[in-house]
Amino acid sequence: MKFLEKYNNPKNIRFESFEETFRLSLKRKHKIIVETGTSRGKTKFFFFKKYNWKDGMSTPMFAEYAKVINGVLHTCDISAKNIENAKNFTKEFSNFITFYIQDSLIFLRHFNEKIDLLYLDSLDGHNPILASEHQLKEAKLSINKLHEKSLILLDDKGSKTNLSLQFYLTQGFKIIFETKYQILLSK
Repeated sequence: MKFLEKYNNPKNIRFESFEETFRLSLKRKHKIIVETGTSRGKTKFFFFKKYNWKDGMSTPMFAEYAKVINGVLHTCDISAKNIENAKNFTKEFSNFITFYIQDSLIFLRHFNEKIDLLYLDSLDGHNPILASEHQLKEAKLSINKLHEKSLILLDDKGSKTNLSLQFYLTQGFKIIFETKYQILLSK
Protein backbone atom coordinates (compact mmCIF):
# COMPACT_ATOMS: atom_id res chain seq x y z
CA MET A 1 0.00 0.00 0.00
CA LYS A 2 1.93 2.87 -1.40
CA PHE A 3 -0.09 5.56 0.40
CA LEU A 4 1.27 4.39 3.77
CA GLU A 5 4.88 5.28 2.93
CA LYS A 6 4.44 8.93 3.92
CA TYR A 7 3.27 7.86 7.40
CA ASN A 8 6.30 5.62 7.98
CA ASN A 9 8.17 8.08 10.17
CA PRO A 10 10.32 7.15 13.19
CA LYS A 11 8.13 9.46 15.27
CA ASN A 12 5.00 7.50 14.28
CA ILE A 13 5.42 4.86 16.99
CA ARG A 14 2.14 3.16 16.00
CA PHE A 15 2.98 2.73 12.32
CA GLU A 16 3.74 -1.01 12.54
CA SER A 17 0.31 -1.91 13.90
CA PHE A 18 -1.49 0.36 11.44
CA GLU A 19 0.43 -1.21 8.57
CA GLU A 20 -0.61 -4.72 9.67
CA THR A 21 -4.20 -3.58 10.23
CA PHE A 22 -4.46 -2.13 6.72
CA ARG A 23 -2.83 -5.21 5.19
CA LEU A 24 -5.41 -7.50 6.78
CA SER A 25 -8.29 -5.11 6.14
CA LEU A 26 -7.43 -4.96 2.43
CA LYS A 27 -7.23 -8.75 2.26
CA ARG A 28 -10.68 -9.00 3.88
CA LYS A 29 -12.14 -6.39 1.51
CA HIS A 30 -13.30 -4.12 4.32
CA LYS A 31 -15.26 -0.96 3.47
CA ILE A 32 -16.71 0.40 6.75
CA ILE A 33 -14.17 1.92 9.16
CA VAL A 34 -15.17 3.36 12.53
CA GLU A 35 -12.82 5.45 14.66
CA THR A 36 -13.63 6.79 18.12
CA GLY A 37 -11.40 9.69 19.03
CA THR A 38 -10.52 11.75 15.97
CA SER A 39 -6.85 12.66 15.51
CA ARG A 40 -5.98 16.17 16.50
CA GLY A 41 -3.43 15.75 13.75
CA LYS A 42 -1.54 18.78 12.60
CA THR A 43 -0.45 21.52 14.93
CA LYS A 44 -0.24 25.03 13.53
CA PHE A 45 2.94 27.02 13.95
CA PHE A 46 2.79 30.60 12.66
CA PHE A 47 2.99 30.15 8.87
CA PHE A 48 3.26 26.41 8.41
CA LYS A 49 1.69 23.19 9.59
CA LYS A 50 3.53 20.22 10.94
CA TYR A 51 2.40 16.65 11.54
CA ASN A 52 1.78 15.81 15.18
CA TRP A 53 3.24 12.29 15.15
CA LYS A 54 2.54 11.77 18.84
CA ASP A 55 -1.14 11.83 17.92
CA GLY A 56 -0.70 8.65 15.86
CA MET A 57 -2.12 10.15 12.67
CA SER A 58 -4.93 7.60 12.60
CA THR A 59 -7.59 9.83 11.00
CA PRO A 60 -5.50 10.81 7.94
CA MET A 61 -4.35 7.20 7.51
CA PHE A 62 -7.90 5.81 7.79
CA ALA A 63 -9.22 8.55 5.49
CA GLU A 64 -6.65 7.90 2.81
CA TYR A 65 -7.17 4.15 3.15
CA ALA A 66 -10.93 4.69 2.72
CA LYS A 67 -10.19 6.49 -0.55
CA VAL A 68 -7.90 3.68 -1.74
CA ILE A 69 -10.56 1.00 -1.09
CA ASN A 70 -13.54 3.21 -2.01
CA GLY A 71 -14.85 2.77 1.52
CA VAL A 72 -15.99 5.14 4.22
CA LEU A 73 -14.48 6.32 7.48
CA HIS A 74 -16.88 7.23 10.28
CA THR A 75 -14.96 9.20 12.91
CA CYS A 76 -16.35 10.71 16.08
CA ASP A 77 -14.98 13.01 18.74
CA ILE A 78 -16.61 14.95 21.54
CA SER A 79 -14.43 17.96 20.69
CA ALA A 80 -15.67 20.22 17.88
CA LYS A 81 -12.13 21.64 17.64
CA ASN A 82 -10.64 18.18 17.01
CA ILE A 83 -13.24 17.55 14.30
CA GLU A 84 -12.54 20.95 12.74
CA ASN A 85 -8.79 20.25 12.71
CA ALA A 86 -9.32 16.79 11.22
CA LYS A 87 -11.59 18.18 8.49
CA ASN A 88 -8.86 20.66 7.56
CA PHE A 89 -6.05 18.12 7.22
CA THR A 90 -8.18 15.47 5.48
CA LYS A 91 -9.86 17.77 2.92
CA GLU A 92 -8.63 15.74 -0.04
CA PHE A 93 -10.45 12.66 1.33
CA SER A 94 -13.68 14.43 2.38
CA ASN A 95 -15.82 12.29 0.04
CA PHE A 96 -14.79 9.23 2.06
CA ILE A 97 -15.30 10.55 5.62
CA THR A 98 -18.30 11.22 7.82
CA PHE A 99 -17.51 13.25 10.94
CA TYR A 100 -19.56 13.18 14.12
CA ILE A 101 -19.23 15.66 16.99
CA GLN A 102 -20.52 13.30 19.62
CA ASP A 103 -19.58 11.25 22.63
CA SER A 104 -18.36 7.88 21.35
CA LEU A 105 -20.87 6.00 23.52
CA ILE A 106 -23.82 7.83 21.96
CA PHE A 107 -22.29 7.48 18.51
CA LEU A 108 -21.77 3.70 18.85
CA ARG A 109 -25.21 3.19 20.38
CA HIS A 110 -26.85 4.75 17.31
CA PHE A 111 -24.49 3.53 14.58
CA ASN A 112 -26.56 1.14 12.46
CA GLU A 113 -24.07 -0.46 10.08
CA LYS A 114 -21.87 -3.50 10.43
CA ILE A 115 -18.31 -2.44 11.21
CA ASP A 116 -15.43 -3.97 9.24
CA LEU A 117 -12.60 -2.15 11.02
CA LEU A 118 -13.06 -0.64 14.48
CA TYR A 119 -10.46 1.63 16.07
CA LEU A 120 -11.07 2.55 19.70
CA ASP A 121 -9.03 5.59 20.74
CA SER A 122 -11.30 8.01 22.57
CA LEU A 123 -10.33 9.55 25.91
CA ASP A 124 -6.70 10.20 26.72
CA GLY A 125 -5.03 7.42 28.67
CA HIS A 126 -3.76 9.71 31.43
CA ASN A 127 -6.37 8.30 33.79
CA PRO A 128 -6.18 4.53 33.13
CA ILE A 129 -9.21 3.69 35.28
CA LEU A 130 -11.53 6.17 33.58
CA ALA A 131 -10.10 5.44 30.11
CA SER A 132 -10.40 1.66 30.60
CA GLU A 133 -13.98 1.91 31.83
CA HIS A 134 -14.88 4.10 28.86
CA GLN A 135 -13.27 1.77 26.33
CA LEU A 136 -15.07 -1.20 27.90
CA LYS A 137 -18.39 0.62 27.39
CA GLU A 138 -17.41 1.24 23.76
CA ALA A 139 -16.53 -2.44 23.36
CA LYS A 140 -19.90 -3.55 24.72
CA LEU A 141 -21.76 -1.15 22.43
CA SER A 142 -19.77 -2.31 19.40
CA ILE A 143 -20.05 -6.08 19.85
CA ASN A 144 -23.33 -6.54 17.93
CA LYS A 145 -22.08 -4.33 15.10
CA LEU A 146 -19.08 -6.57 14.37
CA HIS A 147 -18.97 -9.68 12.17
CA GLU A 148 -16.76 -12.73 11.70
CA LYS A 149 -14.17 -10.86 9.60
CA SER A 150 -14.12 -7.62 11.60
CA LEU A 151 -10.86 -6.23 12.91
CA ILE A 152 -10.58 -4.32 16.19
CA LEU A 153 -7.59 -2.14 16.89
CA LEU A 154 -7.28 -1.00 20.52
CA ASP A 155 -5.03 1.96 21.25
CA ASP A 156 -2.96 2.80 24.32
CA LYS A 157 -2.26 -0.73 25.46
CA GLY A 158 -2.01 -0.93 29.21
CA SER A 159 -3.93 2.25 29.92
CA LYS A 160 -7.17 2.12 27.91
CA THR A 161 -7.24 -1.61 27.12
CA ASN A 162 -7.25 -2.96 30.68
CA LEU A 163 -10.93 -4.01 30.56
CA SER A 164 -11.93 -4.03 26.87
CA LEU A 165 -9.30 -6.58 25.88
CA GLN A 166 -10.65 -9.16 28.31
CA PHE A 167 -14.21 -8.44 27.17
CA TYR A 168 -13.38 -9.03 23.50
CA LEU A 169 -11.47 -12.21 24.36
CA THR A 170 -14.56 -13.59 26.15
CA GLN A 171 -16.58 -12.79 23.00
CA GLY A 172 -14.43 -15.06 20.83
CA PHE A 173 -11.94 -12.51 19.52
CA LYS A 174 -8.23 -13.31 19.59
CA ILE A 175 -5.10 -11.19 19.62
CA ILE A 176 -3.63 -11.48 16.13
CA PHE A 177 -1.01 -8.71 16.35
CA GLU A 178 0.39 -6.69 19.20
CA THR A 179 2.92 -3.94 19.75
CA LYS A 180 3.98 -1.95 22.78
CA TYR A 181 1.17 0.55 22.02
CA GLN A 182 -1.71 -1.29 20.32
CA ILE A 183 -3.55 -4.61 20.14
CA LEU A 184 -5.22 -5.96 17.00
CA LEU A 185 -8.04 -8.48 17.44
CA SER A 186 -10.09 -10.70 15.15
CA LYS A 187 -12.16 -13.88 15.33
